[in-house]
Amino acid sequence: MSLIDSLKSLFATSGATKKKAETTGNAAGVPAESTPAAETPVVRARGGMLRGKVNIEARFERLRSSVSGTMSRFYVARDRETGEIVGVKLCDSEKVDFFEARFKGLRKPSEGEIALGMRHPLIAETFEVGVSTKNEPFLVMEYIDGPTLQKVIGDRNEELIAAGRLNIIRNMAEAIHYVHERGYIHRDVCPRNFICLPDYSGVKLIDFGLTVPATPPFMVAGNRTGTPLYMSPEIVRRRPTDKRVDIFSFGVSCYSLCAFEFPWQAAITNGRAALSHDSVPPKELLEYRADLDPRLARAIMQAMHPNVNERTPSLDQFLRQIQSVTSATV
Repeated sequence: MSLIDSLKSLFATSGATKKKAETTGNAAGVPAESTPAAETPVVRARGGMLRGKVNIEARFERLRSSVSGTMSRFYVARDRETGEIVGVKLCDSEKVDFFEARFKGLRKPSEGEIALGMRHPLIAETFEVGVSTKNEPFLVMEYIDGPTLQKVIGDRNEELIAAGRLNIIRNMAEAIHYVHERGYIHRDVCPRNFICLPDYSGVKLIDFGLTVPATPPFMVAGNRTGTPLYMSPEIVRRRPTDKRVDIFSFGVSCYSLCAFEFPWQAAITNGRAALSHDSVPPKELLEYRADLDPRLARAIMQAMHPNVNERTPSLDQFLRQIQSVTSATV
């Protein structure tokens, strides 16, 4: 079953209430005839909303484009129904279905279903999921008025990030740990998928496009997806995986946040970049940043250990390792 078909099946239960919605208005209290963007009523699910087909252009006033991924595009918009500024993620249905097809028969939840179930202060909230009138799966998310962590690292602005660096690292660990506690593997932990708060004091995790349940059928060898520069050796070598692939990616992300460099080369950014992750020793973090607290540097290096059996086993343990660290630098 394709992602669109899966979403349609979720919306099927709303048919019985459609006539009532046409006469009483939608969930926002607006008469149905004045809201052409929504063609079927709102259905509550997991604390968020599931929508039927929505005319995205009519419903949202696009303010500016933002991050674009391999399977989606994201922009900031004003919701004409509520007046709120939100993030809208439009997915490429063909690419998403191609990804989901590898899990055929496994009853994998869609990105929208997973995102609606994530309720944590360090994860950007998903308000609504559905399918556009152009058959594009979409998500409506909390808008955070800050840059991606990837941009912060790329700008190499030490003065801007220095005061919040340790808290950002803790936020990242706590957010991913929550995903793991919910029974999932994020599979694409990287700075692009963390949005900084406006004052750079912390971050929120976004994007569950590659997320899978942390159960045996989804951890078998062969699923080589993710961002190459942050990809664990298990994924690169098509070995069985578990939650520790996220810990490796988290470690590399923290390394980049501290050093503004990668532990391995960064000239190549495609799949070949990850081949060195278990064939070339990573450069010690303290060689780049001798001023880091050694306890923090050791914890980051262990989190990104190429040997999965020597890697930090959980992010709860990582947080305990840096519990007594009060500043990123000494």
